[in-house]
Amino acid sequence: MAAADPDPYAPFRPRATRIACLVIAVWLITGLAVLVVVLNRLEEPRLPDQVAAAVIVALVCAFLARQAGVKAVPSADGLMVRNVFLTHRLEWAEIVSVRFGERDWVLLDLADGSTLAVMAIQRVDGKRGRAAASRLASLVAAHEPRGGG
Repeated sequence: MAAADPDPYAPFRPRATRIACLVIAVWLITGLAVLVVVLNRLEEPRLPDQVAAAVIVALVCAFLARQAGVKAVPSADGLMVRNVFLTHRLEWAEIVSVRFGERDWVLLDLADGSTLAVMAIQRVDGKRGRAAASRLASLVAAHEPRGGG
């Protein structure tokens, strides 16, 4: 397995979600193109309807791009987690544990008692997701503060 993932600091990114977002975006854009062609064949093409449809498709595609762009980037200093709407930067000492929660993605238990979802590591990715969760847990363990005794 080490040969498949030689870099423990490689970014974490979901696979199934990115594929699904791309397929949905292509489907929406194709549907928009068909709608525009159909509306233009009417006796009185309505530009406002076409513009409204294009704006809705653009907004949905923007959300899909954010969803597809979730990632977690580990470094020697800590972990940057970019979820759909927010980005968090954590030092390794802030992360207490890594677990798959009741949701479909990894949860980090933080030293302040809160939790943070890492949407870049998802249960839907199967073995790949479990391996990523294990790799992240190993990174957290490797960066645990050592006792100074």
